[in-house]
Amino acid sequence: MTALSPALRRLGLGPGKIRIEGVVAIVGLAVAWQIASYFFPAFLFPSLPAIAVRFVAIFAQAGPPLEAAATFARILGGLTGAFLLGSLLAFLMGRSDRVYRYIFPLLNFDQGIPALSWVVISIIWFKGIEFRIFFIIVMTTLPAFSFQVLDAYRSMSKDLMEMTLSFRPGRLDRLRVLVLPTVLPGILTAWKVNLGSASRVAVVAELVGATGGIGYELLQQQQLFDMAGAIAWTIVLVIFVLVMQRILTFLETRLLRYRPAAERGL
Repeated sequence: MTALSPALRRLGLGPGKIRIEGVVAIVGLAVAWQIASYFFPAFLFPSLPAIAVRFVAIFAQAGPPLEAAATFARILGGLTGAFLLGSLLAFLMGRSDRVYRYIFPLLNFDQGIPALSWVVISIIWFKGIEFRIFFIIVMTTLPAFSFQVLDAYRSMSKDLMEMTLSFRPGRLDRLRVLVLPTVLPGILTAWKVNLGSASRVAVVAELVGATGGIGYELLQQQQLFDMAGAIAWTIVLVIFVLVMQRILTFLETRLLRYRPAAERGL
């Protein structure tokens, strides 16, 4: 166990990272749910063993894991597209006040549009299911990526910039030494924030206009009044989000190890 502790800590799984309060809260919720299952019908509060059976059944066949993988791929694909476009817009706004005055109102307007509105618009505009979901995720997460990267870019120290420019670095060196270390924390924060948002949006999009994925499977459970199946599919999605959050935390720890521990929240 001693040999594994450093690796576990780097992954955010060490003893100091798993709070006893969190374990107690989850166990308490499970106990309360199980108690409720004794007093309510199974289609409202199925027992924990029934949920566990449905959860295992998802991975017992080839089809359901592929449905889950399709949702995961859609989430990551949409987030990647939003990140690339949002970073480009943030760079343009950071370099030019004129561009900022044109783009910022559009992003602000986009931020106020509900995800369900983008679902309806994409169904009317586009025929392909995959592009519909990609478009919805991009449009709902684009403002957050743009604003977060822009704030990180503008927080760059002027003194540090002048000192760096005094050495007359090339563009690539300036990007590597000054810009990337400054904006990287904002980028990682934006990914953490948008991951949960994109997961919810992707499920809603699949629920309304897809023929596969976790959202589609949840629709099937709703039509059958199968609460155990609905909870099991929801847990699959939650596990994916938690794993991705752990990966982002690991990357943050590795890439930002030059920062003081207090700034990294360690």
